[in-house]
Formats: sequence, C-alpha cells, structure tokens
Amino acid sequence: MATPQVQETQQQGTGGKAVVNDFSMTVATKNGSGSQTSNLTLLRALFKMGIPVSGKNLFPSNIQGLPTWYTIRLSKQGYLARRATHEIVVAMNEDTFVDDLASVAPGGAFYYGDHLKFEINRSDISVYSFPAKKFAKESSAPATLRDYVANMAYVGVLVHMLDIDMGKIREALEYHFDGKEKPIAINMGVIEAAYEWAKTNLTKTDPYRVEAMDKTAGFIMADGNTAGALGAIFGGVQFMAWYPITPASSVAEGVSQNIDKFRTKEGQQGKTYGIVQAEDELAAIGMAVGAGWSGLRAMTSTSGPGISLMTEFVGLAYYAEIPVVIWDVQRVGPSTGLPTRTSQGDILSTYLLGHGDTQHILLLPGSASECFEFGWKSFDIAERMQTPVFVMSDLDLGMNTWMTKPFEYPNTPMDRGKILWEEDLEQLKDWQRYKDIDGDGIPYRTAPGNKHPRSAWFARGTGHNDAAKYSERSEDWERNMQRLRRKFITAASYVPKPEVLGDGKAKVGILSYGSADPAILEARDYLAEGGIATDYLRLRAVPFTDEVKTFIENHEHIYVIEMNRDGQMHKILRLEYPEQTMKLISLAKHDGMPLTAKWVQEAIELQEK
Repeated sequence: MATPQVQETQQQGTGGKAVVNDFSMTVATKNGSGSQTSNLTLLRALFKMGIPVSGKNLFPSNIQGLPTWYTIRLSKQGYLARRATHEIVVAMNEDTFVDDLASVAPGGAFYYGDHLKFEINRSDISVYSFPAKKFAKESSAPATLRDYVANMAYVGVLVHMLDIDMGKIREALEYHFDGKEKPIAINMGVIEAAYEWAKTNLTKTDPYRVEAMDKTAGFIMADGNTAGALGAIFGGVQFMAWYPITPASSVAEGVSQNIDKFRTKEGQQGKTYGIVQAEDELAAIGMAVGAGWSGLRAMTSTSGPGISLMTEFVGLAYYAEIPVVIWDVQRVGPSTGLPTRTSQGDILSTYLLGHGDTQHILLLPGSASECFEFGWKSFDIAERMQTPVFVMSDLDLGMNTWMTKPFEYPNTPMDRGKILWEEDLEQLKDWQRYKDIDGDGIPYRTAPGNKHPRSAWFARGTGHNDAAKYSERSEDWERNMQRLRRKFITAASYVPKPEVLGDGKAKVGILSYGSADPAILEARDYLAEGGIATDYLRLRAVPFTDEVKTFIENHEHIYVIEMNRDGQMHKILRLEYPEQTMKLISLAKHDGMPLTAKWVQEAIELQEK
C-alpha cells in the first residue's frame, strides 16, 4: 500500500488508468439548503454497493445560508479517517466557489451548477457544469420544495459520471423517507432527469469511478449520538433531563424519539420513564442527580460549556455517592469556541471536575457501536460504583454517519450494585450508609421505596460519618476521602479494558482514544511500510487498568495522540505514572477537524528521525 503522499502523487498522474473506490468527494452547499438528504443518499448508496465509506459534515455554527461542506471518503482498503485532499468537488455555493475550485487535487474533477458564473482558471483538472436548477423546476415538486430537491441534480450527474448503482440510490431514498412513495418519487425524478442529461451532454475525462465490492457486509451505518441513545434505552434508562446544546442534543432526541418503540411490556399501562427538557444545564443535572438518588437509572447529555455549569451538582453526586450518567459530546473550547467543530478538549477538566479532591470515571467510545455499548454499560458502572460516570464522545463521532459493527445487545443482567432491600437490611445487624464493609471503598445503599425502618439516610454534600450523620470531625472527613480514593482504584476492575493491537515486539507504542482511532489505524500501515513498526493501545476508560501500565512499561517510548492543544490525556498519564514520564511523548492536534492519518504518520516520522 502506498503512503498518503505517494498515493496522492499516483492519483495526480494516473496515466489514464481508472482510480476505483479510492478517493474523497466533497460537496459545497449552503446551510439549510436541503443538501444533507442528497449527501446521505450518495453515502448510503455507496455503502449499499459494498464500498467502505465515511461521511463528514462541516457546517457553520450560526445562521442558515452560510457555507457547509460534506465529504465522502471511499476506501477500498477500508480506511475511514478524514483525508485532507479532495479528488472530486461539487460546487453549489457562489460564496465559496473560488476556494472550492482551488481545493481540487491536481488531476481531479470539478462539478458546478451552471447558474454560478465564475472564471475557470484550472487546466490541470476535469471540469463539468450542469443545469442544476432546470431539473428541479421541471420536476413534480411543489414550488416551495424546488430549492431543496435541486441538490438531487448533482446526485444524478454523479450517478452517471461515477457509475453509481441507480438501484442503490433508490434504496437509500426509501430508507431516508421511510418508504413514503411521494417524496421518493419527487427526488428520484430529479435524479433520473439529471442522469439522462449527463449521459447525453457530458464526456468523462477524469479517472475516478466506483465499482461494487463486498467490503461492507456485516456492518451498519449509524451516528454515535443515536447509537448512544439506543444503548441508554437498552440499558434501562428511566429518567433523562437535558438542555439543548450542539453537538449533544441528538443524544436526548434519540432517547425521546426511540424509547416508546422499545420500552414496551405486555399488560403494562403508562410510561416507565421520564424525559424533561430543563430550563438550563444546572436544572438538568440537578434533576438527574435527584433521580439517581431515587434509585432510577438517570442521565443527561451536554457539551463543554454545559459541563462547566454542571460542576457543583456533579461534586454533590461525587461526594454524596449518587449514580448518574453524563454524556459529554465534546466540541472546541474554551468559551463558546467553535461550537460545530470537533475536539477532545474536556478530558482533563472532566476527569478532575469539581472543587476539592475529585476524580471521575471516564468512558471513551471509539466507534458508533461502542457508543451503543457504553450507552448501557455506563449505567451498570455508575450504579456499581455509586458515582457520576462521564461518556466522553465528540462531535465527529456523535454527529457524523459511520460505518460500524452492529450493536451488541446487553447479554447480562443489569448490575444495580450494592443496593439493599428490606430482606437485606433484616439480615444485616450493622448497616451504615458510608461504611466500607468489603474493603473496596464501595458502601451499601438503599433507595426510596424500601420500607424497612433502618433504610432511610440523609444525603448531604457536607461532611458526614459512616452513618451519614453530619460531621466536621477531621478523622471522619479523612476516612471518607481516603475511601473515595480507594473506590476509584476499585473502579479499574469494572471499566472497559483497552484494546491493544500489534505483536508487542515494537519499540514504538501509540496510545490514543475516541474518534482519533481511524486515523491511527491507517497511519500504522503507512508507518510499517516506511520501516516503523508500532503497537497500539486504544484507551476505553479512565481509571487506567493494568494493561495500560504494562503497555507503557513494555515499549521504549509511547506517543500519546489526541485532539486538543495541551495533550490532556498525556498529562493524566504522567500524573498516574510519574515513573514513566520520560517515555510519554505528547502529539496533540487542535484545529477543530477530525484527525488525518497523514498528520499522525508525519508527526511520528519526525520524532523517529
């Protein structure tokens, strides 16, 4: 396999040879123009042709009408990371036309609607124009919808020029419109009209096209936020309070839109859950903590600014030992930052969120299917450990559509942890809410509904003794804080273990997490071809399990790769393993864009020279 640089050079001069299923295609439109339907139709049709694909939406954070881009990467090798180059560009926005034309890789193809009147100053690419608005105007779409279906014109043109299977396009539309024939017919009409026009009027001069493969069997397509929401439903979520924020809103929307479909039981009357859109983030986390104290499986979802507002209630849940699940779909900060760009910038602050000595459990999903898994598993861990659990996703993973493994439904009973009911209390002679009976730092709890006279306890964020009685005695405070530290160490036995790839013989180790994973997997292939063998550990949770320490000890040096400015996970590793500090090398990228394999490859090669 060629390195990215060589690969791009080869594609620039293909010598007339076709480039099949190995390029990136970007569509430039305006936000709110309805292009998402067109772009997802292309993405899903290519996936249904068996071609590994990934799609990424780059959209503005403020108002309708500003530029937006959608990139589809096709990779016969199965690589899903973002590429910085664009072999095919479709321009539908006059505001970005000049830059879009300039962005086409040499030897690439540029398509544009002929209503855009600009000089074409490139002779090193193939250029095709088409009457984008003609097909919508002549379609059966109502006048109010013609601007939206006009984007289907480029779908029809690309179907002809790239040899996309028209039958798969229809299947994609049937999925998108849930089988509703009228919108399917309107959109197919525009696509077929554009296809026939392109067949008659355009002569292909670029090498890029597609062919059916069999590389997507056994995979599905999903976005991380919806997957996480479904995981929460299958994990038994009973209460959710949330406040809208990009890019986390679709977690709550996914729960709300799907829970009635799956939360049914014969003979059951009424709902078995509560979902509240709160007035702000403080109210949302307050309600969720209250529900967790009440014995419900409770959650909220937000992003960095919301996490900041939730800090005080999270501290209460940590010290009062109340289970609650918090999804942090990260975006670029600080402050409002870049609300529609991706980042892993909340890792360090969330790990230590709160005042005083605090450490939190972080789950780090690396795929949409893992978002589903952590959607349900987070409740088990939160209840077992009686503490807040943060699921640290990000915009790229949460809002983009991914090719991913099918979801694995929970096959074990729910873990409610050390929860006592009437018969338990009857047997216990000496139950105290915060007493560490087992030596693992985890006390036993009761929940409202337990009618035993000794079941009640007073939840408080102030100092307390083992019996949950108010106490300012220094020895009570120190014993409690030491027990919480002991409980955090115990948590390493319950969180997901990391995924380790490689034969363990390489001198170079790579350690990363979350949506950086596709770029790492691809870069390792290129590094190997260049003579740099690597082993790779993908973190799935904090606190770190024994595998992390062993991985660091067994390699000469470790590159910690993440998407923030300061190398936040690198700092946590140095805190936890101070004796290994000299081995740990931070490679951090913070441009708001998903990581590329090329950046990873070049950053490591630069260090290894």
